[in-house]
Amino acid sequence: MDARLRPYRSVLYIPASKERALEKAKTLPIDAIIFDLEDAVTAAEKDSARDLLKSTLTAGGFGARMRIVRINGLDTEWGLADAKAARDMKADVVLLPKVESPADIDALVAITGNMPIWAMMETPRGMLNAPQIAAHPKLTGMVMGTNDLAKELQTRFRADREPMLTGLGLCLLAAKAEGMVIVDGVYNAYKDDEGLAVECAQGRDMGFDGKTLIHPAQVKISNDAFGPSEAEVDLARRQIAAFEESEAQGQGVAVVDGRIVENLHVATAHETLAKAKAIEVLQAE
Repeated sequence: MDARLRPYRSVLYIPASKERALEKAKTLPIDAIIFDLEDAVTAAEKDSARDLLKSTLTAGGFGARMRIVRINGLDTEWGLADAKAARDMKADVVLLPKVESPADIDALVAITGNMPIWAMMETPRGMLNAPQIAAHPKLTGMVMGTNDLAKELQTRFRADREPMLTGLGLCLLAAKAEGMVIVDGVYNAYKDDEGLAVECAQGRDMGFDGKTLIHPAQVKISNDAFGPSEAEVDLARRQIAAFEESEAQGQGVAVVDGRIVENLHVATAHETLAKAKAIEVLQAE
């Protein structure tokens, strides 16, 4: 699958120490998995989790789901061993927590070599340095760490996430400027479907490619929010058809549902159809 078209609607965190959860992830309709060696694993389980994850990924069975390994920070006692292990695992990406500068990426590249890297964006300094971080040649994606960011900013929870919007926007701009993937932070109240749907809709409207999730119960809502709806697919097809017809007739303007359709709308329409097709392919696999 073309990396530019790969869906990232649902990106589920799985504790690398939980064998049952690792196996269940193989059956879930998720686009990507973050195998977590960091926050979800206790200090006593760090070494055993690393070994379990390596053997689990070697055994395979995750299909076309993107396999992302989140290591501990290189400033911790586990980070170096995690990075070396991730380099040799059957994973697609290594995810580095609390990235604050391109130098953090450089330090990981020195260990993992050509392996693609994603950055957890979760500190004020990371927000302010987002353009420089996104421009790193080995970086292919960003993940918003909104829980840590809220802690650092000392914000209160608000359903509209107004205290977060500056940080979210800075990272979005940086990621989009470099043409890379960026996924939204988690929604902690995993039994609150309505709240999750609202936050997913906000993230999709802002331009995020998908959302990180903490529970399988959140998957369908996230998939629905970040995938093209039937109405969007239908509109895309009609826009393309109307534009092609107007060109064939030598007209420079097409109109669909009372709105002018220009080149930029047609480009977006083609992207919508390509994404819908990519989701079909992923689900079939």
